[in-house]
Amino acid sequence: MARKENADTAANPGRLKQIALTYKMTRRADSKVGLVVAGVGIVTFGVFLAIGFLISHPVYLGILGFILAFLAMAIVFGRRAEKAAFGQMEGQPGAAAAVLENVGRGWTTTPAVAMNRNQDVVHRAVGKAGIVLVGEGNPNRVKTLLAAEKKRMARIVVDVPVHDIIVGDGEGQVPLKKVRTTMLKLPRVLAGPQVTAANDRLRALGDLMSNMPLPKGPMPKGMRMPRGGKMR
Repeated sequence: MARKENADTAANPGRLKQIALTYKMTRRADSKVGLVVAGVGIVTFGVFLAIGFLISHPVYLGILGFILAFLAMAIVFGRRAEKAAFGQMEGQPGAAAAVLENVGRGWTTTPAVAMNRNQDVVHRAVGKAGIVLVGEGNPNRVKTLLAAEKKRMARIVVDVPVHDIIVGDGEGQVPLKKVRTTMLKLPRVLAGPQVTAANDRLRALGDLMSNMPLPKGPMPKGMRMPRGGKMR
């Protein structure tokens, strides 16, 4: 019992530190986050307290208002923090890979399964919805990468549905902040063993980094991808 209490005590400073760090990062992109969150809390608590006085139960409604105010503040802060995070990631190389890593349980993500010399890249995620290829970069070049990757996978995964997503704000594209929800809305058509089997087959293909003929030792400065490598 004492060990559990000690673990909880040690974990609390870590959580508070993480919240403080998240707030600082959010405030860099959203300078009004503190005022907005505080305003939501004050208004929520004030409304419930006023109702409490009107019905002659200020204590009960005050306690309820305090709890709901805290909840409302947490929800608003979370949403603004998420928006700020996506705003900072958007347009950065590898942003889609970071989103895929946080899609949720049941998904296996492999970043950079295909890339070209312009740094357009395709990431892969496998779950009960099948295989999802997520491309980021120039839409026209990414379509070529996606087609090549589908052709490469077709040799070993013929019975698994394949979906593709191009990250962007144009027609037919999916904004970065909606990639996760788009994937979670896909119909689940595979059972657990089928997902495992698909992952095993795809693992045999390797990925861009594992297939690159890298030299031993430190990476030489200015090194470029060899023409005979896996870059497309």
